Amino acid sequence: MNLLLQTTHSNLQADIPVTGSKSETNRLLLLKALFPNVTLVNTSNSDDSEVMQTALKGNEEIVDIHHAGTAMRFLTAFFAVNEGREVVLTGSQRMTERPIKVLVEALEQLGAKISYEKEVGYPPIRIKGQKIIASKVSIPANVSSQYISALMLIAPKLENGIEITLVGEITSVPYIKMTLALLNDLDIKTSFEGNVIKVYPKQEVETKEMVVESDWSSASYFFSIVALADTASITLSSYKENSLQGDSALVEIYKQMGVNSQFENNSLTLTKDTNFKPQTVNFELNNTPDIAQTIVVTCLGLGIGCHLTGLHTLKIKETDRLEALRIELTKLGATISVTNDSLTLVATSTINQNVKIATYNDHRMAMAFAPLALKVPIIIENAEVVSKSYPDFWEDMKKLGFSASEIN
Repeated sequence: MNLLLQTTHSNLQADIPVTGSKSETNRLLLLKALFPNVTLVNTSNSDDSEVMQTALKGNEEIVDIHHAGTAMRFLTAFFAVNEGREVVLTGSQRMTERPIKVLVEALEQLGAKISYEKEVGYPPIRIKGQKIIASKVSIPANVSSQYISALMLIAPKLENGIEITLVGEITSVPYIKMTLALLNDLDIKTSFEGNVIKVYPKQEVETKEMVVESDWSSASYFFSIVALADTASITLSSYKENSLQGDSALVEIYKQMGVNSQFENNSLTLTKDTNFKPQTVNFELNNTPDIAQTIVVTCLGLGIGCHLTGLHTLKIKETDRLEALRIELTKLGATISVTNDSLTLVATSTINQNVKIATYNDHRMAMAFAPLALKVPIIIENAEVVSKSYPDFWEDMKKLGFSASEIN
């Protein structure tokens, strides 16, 4: 489905409920599988979370998680300790190109039995669930934090818990802290000192209801819309000022791009700062790489330059996001350069109209470029890809006065 997006509205107002955080939901789904007396409220309705839930409840030998990278990492660890169960964990073509070796080797240090069905280091993988006695493991710290969180989440059910030594500079610390906080909410003892994480064993937890906060990554597109509008007031629910999610850094980042944020009664209201004077911005996004696409597109729409660093994990996401951004922004008339971990955009005052944006099976490409329709008509190819994390996205755009018409 290709969508032509445009709008005649420059004064935007709406109240939008945003689905629960995919990151929190997938962690809690795994914890619920380990501790069934936990109940969850406001879970994400994303494809990734649906796939995760189906895999945890099913008993098939072949478990296909499609494009869901988080599910691949978390389920690798889950099935490794699911004693007596044997599964083949696989996914889409892109998933078979995304590395899993670092996590597999870490689990093997603990005594897990995992083998590769095709190419070494990549899915599909065959996992034979084992009783794990060993508790000490080391893992590179600059890899996806999901590898580290996967180990932490299974730790309470290990006989001796886990002690993880992170080797090198740590990436995406907020996501590690999110996992620790969710474990602590279930009264599971943890510590994180220097480069060592400890999670202590706990065979049972008290019955508890866990409420999932709405997804901050999904909120990023509304920050972008407010930044690009003439005037705007958008209220999003349900958000906390002291969030576990790293992408809550959006509040401070977008303050530098003319967006004011106000929290009240578990909702977040975004308004346009009409006195804002656009100027070049520099952001280090080591802790929040998922919002890089949104930020660079906002900068293009504002006619300002930007230099973004800390982006090395973007190369192993749903697509090579740095290269995808370079190609699509160039189509729009931008001057952009990328390295293995950074992106530089030169300020420009003109944007090409009616450009077709390829989405590369990447939900964030589709949603990050959508706000540009406030400046020029834009075509989003394969727009249905948003269902991976935010199935209601196009309907919510319509609430704000955007028109989205299907074209060939």
